[in-house]
Amino acid sequence: MVPADQGGGLMRADLLAEPIAGLDEALAAVDAFDRTLVGGLLRPQPAHAAALTELAGAVAGTPLASRVAEAAEKAVAGAASEDHFVALAAARTALLGSVHDALTARVDEATGRTRIEEAAPEPGEPPTANLLAAARSWLCDLARAGWQGIDHDLVSGSAQVVFAMLPDPALRRLATLLDGFAAELAASCPGATLERIPVRRWADLWSRAILLTQPRAAATAAAPATGTATGRLLPLGVDVHEHATAAQAQVHAVFEPADGTTPRLVRASVSVPKPDTVVGAGVWQLLRPHMSLLAAAGEGRSMDLTDMPITVEGDLIWSDEHARLGAPADAFATARVALPGADAAATAPLDRHPAHIAIPVFLEGYAVHTDDAAPTFTVAGHRLAVRTDRVPTAGPLTPEAVATSGACIGLLRWDGGTFGIQPLAVETTVKNKTVAIHAGAWAGGTTDKQGVKAEKAATDAVAVLRERAGKLLRK
Repeated sequence: MVPADQGGGLMRADLLAEPIAGLDEALAAVDAFDRTLVGGLLRPQPAHAAALTELAGAVAGTPLASRVAEAAEKAVAGAASEDHFVALAAARTALLGSVHDALTARVDEATGRTRIEEAAPEPGEPPTANLLAAARSWLCDLARAGWQGIDHDLVSGSAQVVFAMLPDPALRRLATLLDGFAAELAASCPGATLERIPVRRWADLWSRAILLTQPRAAATAAAPATGTATGRLLPLGVDVHEHATAAQAQVHAVFEPADGTTPRLVRASVSVPKPDTVVGAGVWQLLRPHMSLLAAAGEGRSMDLTDMPITVEGDLIWSDEHARLGAPADAFATARVALPGADAAATAPLDRHPAHIAIPVFLEGYAVHTDDAAPTFTVAGHRLAVRTDRVPTAGPLTPEAVATSGACIGLLRWDGGTFGIQPLAVETTVKNKTVAIHAGAWAGGTTDKQGVKAEKAATDAVAVLRERAGKLLRK
């Protein structure tokens, strides 16, 4: 990460390239099961039957063994009930959870970081059982039909369930998941004509959703924050996730407790619905009003927190009432000095998935190679893929800036069987001066010409949409 004589610690890039025992076998079992969902489980083909048996065999030494074995047997016969589908989804989730744990353990070893293990919160009151049962029934119908068997009638069956769930805060997480999943499926109907199916993604969404229909899982997902945080928050960078109908900004930061205990890695997120015409830098207009931290991150400032709610997974439940703007705090100074000694938080059971791995790291003194289809950093003689495709368009950070950089704050991710880095900010040389370019530099506003132009376009689009919405409401 940083040379030891600068107060940091070296990252063992060689460990990130070494194979992990059992990883390929676990993923093979997951992939085999995912292929069964393509054709559906109403009348499984012989190849699907073998895949179900393989899934059961992969968890044979776990507490799930007997339930999954029975579920696989029933599914092979085309007689699986809702409980059997839940067992199969649990087995798949457990396998991906084991992959996640193995990968994060390897990252912790490579970075020398300690991971905090805290007791999980007690679940709250289970949400309304009949709505969970209705959602589960729809998801089971999807599994029986398979992705090739979906049509508009089947997909639209979720609409009433989602509508009934949304007013209940305890069910909103599941409702949002179902709504987005159904929208993707509806855009792909009829399934029989699909040339390409996102097999892993739809299986991920299906299995996560069906597990969240279990009362205890739903109650745990809706559990309140488990503690409070008082101290100084030092932003590292902003990651933006954008969908046609929603956007999310996630600020990664180092939190220094006021009581002098070990700093820790934390996150703070804000999500908003959005029209599909608002894209790029325009999303900041929708996100800014909901979290003052975005302005602090964009301006390079710290924030002082007082009793900010926080989960055991290190997620701040952001409330501006518990935060005030602090002193200037350079993200690269934070990355060099505070990041190497910060502890990482544990991951919630349902979030243990390779796609959720996003671990802040700092790299310096690497060589950049752009001769491949995607750029790579060579760190201590080992190449690390650079995911410039994940850099949001809502900021000034570009692939060209990454290619000429000498230092990088990024998120270490695992995709396609290898570790890679998603840049959040880089230091590069412009006119013989070292400058920092942040992906979230426009989060609090900007005077950059490109950013101002994008913001104006978004402002015009939002104004038109608000005017139209007002007319509809008046009618």
